[in-house]
Amino acid sequence: MSRPQSKLTAQGQISVPVEIRRKLGLGPGSVLEWEEEGDRVIVRRAGRYSSEDIHRAVFSRVPKARSAEEMKQGIAEHMRKKHARR
Repeated sequence: MSRPQSKLTAQGQISVPVEIRRKLGLGPGSVLEWEEEGDRVIVRRAGRYSSEDIHRAVFSRVPKARSAEEMKQGIAEHMRKKHARR
């Protein structure tokens, strides 16, 4: 089996072979990262989110700590409203 290959254009552009695009889930607008390791270059799909984006999503909506009694009262109130006669 031959390795996928690309040809560099005069403008410095390449085409990513279809089997690689499928494997990495690449489409128009996808971003690739290039990393040098000695005499090799590693190309990989860039992460969609930065660590800052992930941190903000995970920790921005931390609920206020509540006691067990406060939680019981909140549940009871929710059930009263849910099953109230209209």
